[in-house]
Amino acid sequence: MELVVSMTAIAVAMLIGFAALGTAIGFAILGGKFLEASARQPELAPMLQTKMFIVAGLLDAVSMIGVGIALFFTFANPFIAQVAG
Repeated sequence: MELVVSMTAIAVAMLIGFAALGTAIGFAILGGKFLEASARQPELAPMLQTKMFIVAGLLDAVSMIGVGIALFFTFANPFIAQVAG
């Protein structure tokens, strides 16, 4: 039982950590490409900014799904029922 709980805690930490890392890398690439495109064609900056914010919201959604799954494993761990039953 202790092994399942400890491995679940490690998996939850990795899930949240990799979600944050992936989102940070995604935002860095997105922001860099937005600045490049705005520097090349400044008249398109408002349209590009709108699209950038839409993609930024999708990036945040992916990490929030990861956090939701991690919280599920933390508080309603289905693996404990398998071991106990």
